[in-house]
Amino acid sequence: MKMPQPLIVANWKMNTTVEEAKGLAETIRPRLEAIEGAVIAVCPPFISLVIVSEVLRGSGIGVGAQNMHSEEKGAYTGEIAPEMLSEICRFVIVGHSERRQHFGETDEMINRKVQAAGRVGLTPILCVGERLPEREQGRAEEVVEAQLGGCLEGVASPGDLVVAYEPIWAIGTGRAATPDLAQAMMAHIRGLLASRYGADAAAAIPLLYGGSITPGNAFDFMREKDVGGALVGGASLDADSFVEIVRKGAEAEA
Repeated sequence: MKMPQPLIVANWKMNTTVEEAKGLAETIRPRLEAIEGAVIAVCPPFISLVIVSEVLRGSGIGVGAQNMHSEEKGAYTGEIAPEMLSEICRFVIVGHSERRQHFGETDEMINRKVQAAGRVGLTPILCVGERLPEREQGRAEEVVEAQLGGCLEGVASPGDLVVAYEPIWAIGTGRAATPDLAQAMMAHIRGLLASRYGADAAAAIPLLYGGSITPGNAFDFMREKDVGGALVGGASLDADSFVEIVRKGAEAEA
């Protein structure tokens, strides 16, 4: 079952100063508001969450964080607690491959974040995906299944869960997976979620593709049956590119 509207999320990563983030949000707001048929969210760096949320207030464009800590509060210098985000964010990205690779995040750590997000009303965008050697060894589905199981351990209900499939070998490399490959993995993920939560609940969980999404390939990815949107990295930093990706996503659902 396709979701009625695609969810398209901009991940600005560690880019933009506060002023640059404000300017980018101001630029994309009126252009995105003119597009019907898509749910949109923007995930700026922590320091820009407040100003971006102010710029986008009333637009219908959601705001999300790129990460968070799993604990409510405490002596975790430099970290951000879930409740701190819940006042200004709707979404939070958890388990991004860059967090796994550069900061050693494990499925167990990510699982705690998924559960913490649910407790404060945040929608977690849970990222899963395989490395190139795992894909070449024919283990891609096995790896994603293990990640999904570990990250959702003890999560009795999916709530407002979003799952993003990001083949790690396609992130920031310009080498996107093919739509057929993405669809095959999305169908596998949908089946795993159905086994865990039932077919109806699984059908309501948006599945996003992430990995070198561009205006040139967005339509082909998002017209696939089980691809319910996109997690957009580098291309989301360019207003023209991101607006066009959103437009292509809306057209794919029409």
